[in-house]
Amino acid sequence: MAFEFDYKITEDGMTVERLLRDEWRLGRKIVHELRMAGAVTLAGGGKLRWNEELAAGVVLTLNVPETESAYVPEEGDLTVAYEDGHCLVVHKPAGIAVHPNVPGGNGTLLNRVTGRSLKEGRPYAEHVHRLDQGTSGLVLIARHPVAKALFDRMLEEKAIRRTYLAEISGRLRRPKGTIDAPIGRDRHHATRRRISPGGQTAVTHYEAVRAGNGTSLVSLDLDTGRTHQIRVHLAHLGHPIIGDTLYGGRPSPAGYRLQADRLSFTHPFTGEPHRIQDPVQPDWLKESGRIE
Repeated sequence: MAFEFDYKITEDGMTVERLLRDEWRLGRKIVHELRMAGAVTLAGGGKLRWNEELAAGVVLTLNVPETESAYVPEEGDLTVAYEDGHCLVVHKPAGIAVHPNVPGGNGTLLNRVTGRSLKEGRPYAEHVHRLDQGTSGLVLIARHPVAKALFDRMLEEKAIRRTYLAEISGRLRRPKGTIDAPIGRDRHHATRRRISPGGQTAVTHYEAVRAGNGTSLVSLDLDTGRTHQIRVHLAHLGHPIIGDTLYGGRPSPAGYRLQADRLSFTHPFTGEPHRIQDPVQPDWLKESGRIE
C-alpha cells in the first residue's frame, strides 16, 4: 500500500533531489527507494527529472510506499489529541508501555494505534519518541516512513519541544532554572539511572508553577531525552516526584505523578505551527491545577 500527498514548492530553483536530500534530509536508502518507485511526480501525474529546477508554487505529488506495521493490532481505548495524514498525537495512559519489547508483544500503545490504523487502511504506524511506562501523556506517531524520517531528525535537532508537568515533594529554592547533569546507568540496580560524570549529556529546564501542602507543581522542558531524565534530575535536586519510589519519592497509590502534557513543533509538510495539549488529565493533575 502507499500514501499519497501533495507538496507545494516554496523556492524557485528547487529540485526533487535537493528537496529530499537537503531540505528534508532523508537518508540515502529511502531516497533511493522513492526514486526507484517513481514516487515523486508533478501533481496530476506529469513526470519530471529529479535534477530539474522547479518554480515556486509547483505542486508535487508523493506516493510513499507504506511498509506493514511491526506491531500486532489490538482493540483498546485510544484518545487522539491531533491527527492528519502524516502523524498522530495520542494520549498514553500511565501503566502501559509505548511499544513491545519483543517481536509479537502486545498490550502497548502501539498495538492499539496499529489496530486503529489498520481499520483505516493505513498499515504503517511508528513512534517518534517514548515515555516511561509509568508516565502518562502525549506521544507523536508517524503515519508513513517519510514522516518518520523527518520527525526523527526534528527531534534530534530539538525542533520538537516537549513540556511535562510533575508534582514533587517540597518547594524549590530556585523557582526557575536548568539542570545540566549527565545521566548513566546505576551499576548497582538494573533499572535505575543516576547522575554520572561519564554519562550521556542531559539537560532539563524547569519552572515552579504553584506550591502548597508540602508539594509543588513543576513545568519541565527537555533538550535531551535520556531514560528517566526528569525523574533522575528532580531527585538530584532533592525533590523527587510524588510516587516515584525508585528515586526516593514518597509512595502514591496511583504511581508517580508525571505527565507529558504538551508537544510543540512546526509541521514539516505544511509549515504550520502546532501546540498540542493533552486532553486527558490524571486525577492528581486535576487536583494540582493544570497550566493552560
